Amino acid sequence: MAKIVPICGVRYNTEKAGPLELLVAPPYDVIDAKGQKAYYAKSPYNVIRLEYGEVREHDDAADNRYTRASGFFDSWLREGILVHEERPAIYFYEQEFQAGDRRLVRNGLIAGVGLEDYASGMILPHEETLSKDKADRLELLRHCEANFSPIFGLYDDPGLIVAKLAAEYKKNRPAVAFSDEKGESHRLWVVTDKNVLRQIKTFFTAQKIYLADGHHRYETALAFWKEKKAAGRDNFDFCLMTLVNLHDPGLLIFPTHRLIKNVAGFKPESFLQALGKVFTVETVATILERETLAAELALLQKYQSEYNAYLLYMGGNRLVRLRIPRRPEHAAMRRLYSARSAAWRTLDVAVLQGLVLETILGIGSDALASGDNLTYTRNTEEALAAVDAGTYQAAFFLNPIQAEEVIAVAAAGERMPQKSTFFYPKLVTGLVINDFSR
Repeated sequence: MAKIVPICGVRYNTEKAGPLELLVAPPYDVIDAKGQKAYYAKSPYNVIRLEYGEVREHDDAADNRYTRASGFFDSWLREGILVHEERPAIYFYEQEFQAGDRRLVRNGLIAGVGLEDYASGMILPHEETLSKDKADRLELLRHCEANFSPIFGLYDDPGLIVAKLAAEYKKNRPAVAFSDEKGESHRLWVVTDKNVLRQIKTFFTAQKIYLADGHHRYETALAFWKEKKAAGRDNFDFCLMTLVNLHDPGLLIFPTHRLIKNVAGFKPESFLQALGKVFTVETVATILERETLAAELALLQKYQSEYNAYLLYMGGNRLVRLRIPRRPEHAAMRRLYSARSAAWRTLDVAVLQGLVLETILGIGSDALASGDNLTYTRNTEEALAAVDAGTYQAAFFLNPIQAEEVIAVAAAGERMPQKSTFFYPKLVTGLVINDFSR
């Protein structure tokens, strides 16, 4: 069963710290060096100093990004920049954002969630992780004993039970309401009513939680709890999560496209001939403009229920559509991935990896992991420009993974290839912090 833990969350005191839009940031793993400097400049109290502190030339064991984060956290609590909730709470959260020509609202529930080994089947991952990132997050936990950003989890509530509970609270004015630099609106309601807390905790006892984003942080939190438990401290058995219903109309997943480089002997026409032995190959454009690609990407989604479908660009303004019937029993995929489930073998990213990257281009697992031949992007225009510039040999444009596919693969006890999903928008860091000392 999934265990929901109300927390005395830590929130910014805006009377002392300033406007929230100057204090929050995206998750650390989408912030580059330029972005890090920008968030440092926004405010001396921006959460970047806690979540993703700068590395300095003369860092040592006594003074480094982790010790400085701990120092900032302690001093901001003492000074009242950050304050604890007076009573244990969970939080109803709305994130309103623009997606193309649509304005959407994604509804979440922020709370502590009991940690479980994946083997229990209660908390299920869907993507692979890298040990380097986990080591960094573990050091931050060791020094600060706090979760500064929530993990993104999914749950299955077709009856909208949690949404109906939230609707009553949302008749009231939110405790927090602001718009950030991207034009996204954030609204937060603090829930301390014991009856409502009991109902939510009871509902989740029958739920599994599927990790959408934050696998590194979840696995780090699990390792940290076990480390602390071995040292005689057992109050670290949960972590901060934002939980979103699979049936929420604002749940949006974007695709991550693939760029190919450094493939020896790569010749576009020979490559197309090899693809034609496996896929239906159709040239869909010979004059490529922004509107053309957008229209073809929209059309590509219409094939999704019956086909694994892709767009391929190798320069020269020629855009090609590839498609193959979506069949779990496909002989080549069964041969390549005999131990994998049908749900995994029919993923667009898996079929592309198996039938194209590995079989035709010879990009094996080591090359995939190293990045020698493969790069990921979500920006279609940059992908086209990179191929035209000769930096990359080809770009594959994919359909977005569906939430149902995430669940099916996770339920089968498997993980998708890296960079299979991009849940949009990212959760904000600094809205609610979990301090284990309380």
